[in-house]
Amino acid sequence: MIVSKPPETSIPMRSPPLSPDAARAEELRRRREAESEAALREIDEAYRQDQMAEFGRRYGKPLLAGILLALVALGGFLFWQHRQEQERERGSEALVTALDQVEAGNLAAAEQGLAPVLAEGSDGARALARMLTAGIAAQNGNARRAGEEFAAIADDGSVPAELRQLARIRQVALQFDQLPPQRVVALLADQARPGQPFFGSAGELVGMALLEQGNTQQAGALFGQIARDAAVPESLRSRARQMAGLLGVDTIEDVREVIGQQGAVPQGEAGPAAAAPAAE
Repeated sequence: MIVSKPPETSIPMRSPPLSPDAARAEELRRRREAESEAALREIDEAYRQDQMAEFGRRYGKPLLAGILLALVALGGFLFWQHRQEQERERGSEALVTALDQVEAGNLAAAEQGLAPVLAEGSDGARALARMLTAGIAAQNGNARRAGEEFAAIADDGSVPAELRQLARIRQVALQFDQLPPQRVVALLADQARPGQPFFGSAGELVGMALLEQGNTQQAGALFGQIARDAAVPESLRSRARQMAGLLGVDTIEDVREVIGQQGAVPQGEAGPAAAAPAAE
């Protein structure tokens, strides 16, 4: 049988107590170290303060001027932004009021209300105000002034593209009798294509110009495209369908649908209610 030997335990050794002189010397050493550390911290702090003071003397005024300039610029930008917002709100209110006046037939008041927008409004508000002013001139019978204003809007590259396209169509519609047919085609050729936002209106004007040129085949094909385009308003499609039919282009795919849209009933298909008296 093997008997395990118990582990040996070590007994910590205590350092012998210091003599009074040695204890006093140790205490003095510790004080000197603490005083030295405190002095170093004070020196470091003084050095840092001196550096900051030197930095302030050298760069303080330019830095303060830069900060003030940035604050002034920020304040100016915020003020400008606020003014722009106010201008947009005033422009919108003026446009809505002018539209209400036009609907009420007060054309002179509407034109007068648009004057501040034309003078000081934003680019978008000014473009809409110009469109309204030209439309008012057309309603007043001043087709020449209206056509010139619409032409100026259409040629202005700062106006949004769709407004320029609409202005061009309005110009050509007002000046159609004065413009040569080839000029009408040239002005509206890009818009008289399926997929364009004002294809129906532009295509109708181009189709009429092609007829004046004697190009009946191309005019009939264009009217046929307009009649088949579901994105075109139905009133315009109906006119195009009639013109295409006169030019020998069949655009009717569903006879019943077309008759229903026109509100007519074909002969011989009066329905059960109409057929009852005949059966008697």
